[in-house]
Amino acid sequence: MSELGHKGWIDKAAAIRFRDKAFIDGKFVAARSGRTFASINPATGETLAEVASCGEEDVDRAVASARRAFASGSWSRATPARRKEVLLRLAQLLHENLHELALLESLDMGKLVADAATIDVPGSAGIFQWYAEAIDKLYDEVAPTGSGDLVLVRREPLGVVGAVVPWNFPLDMATWKCAPALATGNSVVLKPAEQSPFSALRLAELAMEAGLPAGVLNVVPGLGETAGQALGRHMDVDCLAFTGSTAVGKMFLQYSGQSNMKQVWLETGGKSPNLVFADCGNLDAAADMAAFGIFFNQGEVCSANSRLLVQRSIKDAMVEKLAERAAATQPGDPLDPASKMGALVDARHAANVMRFVEAGKKTARLVTGGEQVTVNGRGSFVQPTIFDNVSPQDTIAREEIFGPVLSVIAFDDEDEALQIANDSVYGLAASLWTDSLSRAHRIAERLHAGTVSVNTVDALSPMTPFGGFKQSGFGRDLSLHALDKYTALKTTWIKY
Repeated sequence: MSELGHKGWIDKAAAIRFRDKAFIDGKFVAARSGRTFASINPATGETLAEVASCGEEDVDRAVASARRAFASGSWSRATPARRKEVLLRLAQLLHENLHELALLESLDMGKLVADAATIDVPGSAGIFQWYAEAIDKLYDEVAPTGSGDLVLVRREPLGVVGAVVPWNFPLDMATWKCAPALATGNSVVLKPAEQSPFSALRLAELAMEAGLPAGVLNVVPGLGETAGQALGRHMDVDCLAFTGSTAVGKMFLQYSGQSNMKQVWLETGGKSPNLVFADCGNLDAAADMAAFGIFFNQGEVCSANSRLLVQRSIKDAMVEKLAERAAATQPGDPLDPASKMGALVDARHAANVMRFVEAGKKTARLVTGGEQVTVNGRGSFVQPTIFDNVSPQDTIAREEIFGPVLSVIAFDDEDEALQIANDSVYGLAASLWTDSLSRAHRIAERLHAGTVSVNTVDALSPMTPFGGFKQSGFGRDLSLHALDKYTALKTTWIKY
């Protein structure tokens, strides 16, 4: 990535080709209805392509293709060595096509191309590689029984997995679902967000190039109320994995009950607290990571550290440091490696973020930011915004904004900090800063969150599970635990 400057990325963007059709049974096909939707570059407002808008009939085709592929055994009964070989090759192809995939991410949803090229695409390749390497290292069980009985406990693939993923990390989130589902032998029907379909379509094409049989990975771009709902209600989908809003997650639970009781695994909203105690010896590091935790990816992160809880004696010093970092993190052209923040995903989302900002101006002190801006006269950009003197009951402290908006809340002691941190309908992630090992363990134990990061923010790895409590959903992405979502236990009892 480093060899490409601003002009280099612009030149590559001018030559890029967008896959604009559904990918079903190993081929790109138009929606049966002929309908399309516009995919728009949020940094410029320009239409990138008219993309096939799949409906119920297209989802039926994709599910039928996935079921045929599963029943054929071409992937579901392939040897672990073969599945490992294909997914390792796919990981390599992601690396080989890094520039193209990074541009698809950036042009489609506004993220910095530098981040996509150094974080998103290599991260996705790493996850496919990690699950590929795990395939032939997982063992089934032999249950303890008496003489004359042999009892085998095996994990078997479920069949057809539906995956509905969001627009904030299009390739990453598709990978988080597809890698473990494919590693365990399932077929997948993937519905990317309508705001960001291109990297998912390219992923499916690269998977075929890597050797994945036709029908094992299908991609149905379309709107949530059509393609998403059709997948959620489908009678021949065995499992539905979803990352997105809590409201839509609840709808998928309803769809399951209204159809075939398919398993539904949800990773939904968050309002993650970041607690900074006065015994934190490196406030500059805490400020650096607090700024990263809310401004990275324009704040469009489900686990963004959007509530900063600071012990009162150091609060003013912390706010001053954060204001300096916000000033250095202004929006710019996402294709310019020098830019520090990209565009929000679309004009509608930017307007929604600004509604929260305007509400915050009425109840808290605006420290910096608070304006919607343009870059070169175009685009959906919002300044990094910090509010101080926020009440834990304020709207901006309770609702998920999904933008670069930070609420600073003061506390006096541990109990008050924990009460504020846990007073949320969400429980996805939390962070804390302290130089006391005892305090770190004490606070981490009492925080109601799926991941607690100590002296850093939002820590994750393919080796550790990611997911939350309460209305942040259930089930876990990443780690070996993700394989549990896509497999079922089968007992075979043999008398001899």
